[in-house]
Amino acid sequence: MTQISRRQFLAAGGSVSLAVALSGCGSPIATSFTGAQPKTADVIFWHLFGGGDGENMGTMVRDYQKSSGQSVESTLLSWGNPFYTKLALSTSSGRPPDVTVAHLSRVPLLAQADLLTPVADQFRAVGVTQDKFTPAAWDKATVDGTTYAVPIDTHPFVLFYNTALAAKAGLLDATGENLKPMKNSDDFVAALQAMKDANGSDFAAVATITADPSTCWRFFLMIYSGLAGPIVSELGTKVTIDRSAMEETFAFMQNLTQGQKLMPANATATTTTTLFSQGRVGFLFDGVWQIPTYREIKGLELNVVPFPALLGPEPVAYADSHALVIPTSPGRSATRSADSVDFVKGLLDQSLIWADGGHIPAWLPVQESQEFLELKPQSNYTEAAFNAVYDPPGWYTGAGSDFQTAMGSVIASVLTGGTDPKAGVDAMTTSLKTFSTARPPV
Repeated sequence: MTQISRRQFLAAGGSVSLAVALSGCGSPIATSFTGAQPKTADVIFWHLFGGGDGENMGTMVRDYQKSSGQSVESTLLSWGNPFYTKLALSTSSGRPPDVTVAHLSRVPLLAQADLLTPVADQFRAVGVTQDKFTPAAWDKATVDGTTYAVPIDTHPFVLFYNTALAAKAGLLDATGENLKPMKNSDDFVAALQAMKDANGSDFAAVATITADPSTCWRFFLMIYSGLAGPIVSELGTKVTIDRSAMEETFAFMQNLTQGQKLMPANATATTTTTLFSQGRVGFLFDGVWQIPTYREIKGLELNVVPFPALLGPEPVAYADSHALVIPTSPGRSATRSADSVDFVKGLLDQSLIWADGGHIPAWLPVQESQEFLELKPQSNYTEAAFNAVYDPPGWYTGAGSDFQTAMGSVIASVLTGGTDPKAGVDAMTTSLKTFSTARPPV
């Protein structure tokens, strides 16, 4: 596999300057870059969670401190590329946090840059082993046979639906809550058409497809992956598009917006929230992290399930995962290393709290617990974690990347009718060639 240096990672993965990264002068983060980060707690922990996820993580950290007697300094950093730049800078300077969060879609690059400590005997000693995790997440945490991250969740792209509108359309089974089985794309499109017809709506479904390129990318890759493998390989340096599968995917997606007009061709986040929360559409295509948004809306009865098989014989769920990693630090003491492992294990054991945000626990002792099985709608879409497909490994791919923005922009143009499916394949191929042939800036 292609190797990438720490210096290349700093420049390529971050897309921000050193001056920006050091702008928080005087903070523990800023001083870490100059080699002066104070060891103010037993465990220094960095994360990127705001809002409800931030509150849940805060509860988990406080509960761990109370139960273990260990102190944790928990620091929230900016989501996306700035976070990964700061992580790389601090690790390269020898002053990383003890534990941090990373998206699994970013782990291959972090591992190739020698920024992560492998998950090995130290975790095995506390019972953190492969057999206790969702297989797809553990596999994504493993690079060239070595595991570098401890997955805490899977957060897939899923199918929300208004149960009252679905009942009116005759789409529910005898339970009155679950959708009747859909076996293929024909069943799926027929369900959307039934929803539109029964409710006299302009559309059956909605997704944020113009304001958020990443949503377009998730929707596309879920469908395309039912037909073909990764669109790039060899750490993103080789384009491996299946042109026929991609054109079929674009044609299917464009039919939903332009052909049968089952979903709007333009939809911002505000449009999406309004249409679904007000019952003007029956389906929503989005990530599970939106569950806290919609469950608070009075009068909205909803359920959430994995997408059925669309193009291809088996269901596929686009997903990413949050994971806990221990950045490389040759000077970390054995005591701090042991405290870090204990902290990671403590967060895993509390991942039922984390599931409140919509995430599927990757830790099977929690995922299979009675408490999680009773948690609705989260336990209704657990299957998606086992059918997960992640971003292909590449120095430019992963959560919050410019790659997702570029790919999503092409897909949005197809959905809005500005680009036909064949031209969409050409545009995505051109964009991928630009990414795959560019050297990480140094």
